[in-house]
Amino acid sequence: MEGWSRLRAGDGAKGPRWYDWRWLPLADPVDPTWRRWLLVRRRVSTPTELQASVVCAPQASTLEAVVRVAGSRWTIESGVEAAQGDVGVDHDEIRGWTGWYRHITLVMWALAPLTVMRAGTMAVEM
Repeated sequence: MEGWSRLRAGDGAKGPRWYDWRWLPLADPVDPTWRRWLLVRRRVSTPTELQASVVCAPQASTLEAVVRVAGSRWTIESGVEAAQGDVGVDHDEIRGWTGWYRHITLVMWALAPLTVMRAGTMAVEM
């Protein structure tokens, strides 16, 4: 396990999500305060399967901080999944990046007050 760090990427439906992580600098920084990294993740149960992402982070960032941010990806995905059913993300016929970006921005803004109203209703019922 040389060079790998076992860190938790947040909590999932089945409890804490533990993975082995490694990151490597990609290139000399364009801005001296930021750096591009290759962040590699592997499952503890299947260490031969790797997933990689390119991340930009301040030069002084720790691997733990970057993993914490990478772990928030699941929160974003669940928000998009909720938007598909509630505000019609799945009803788009977008043919370009600009149209898709405008559509997704609009529906996510529409989802925010719905989520707040739903949380308020749930609190009153309890």
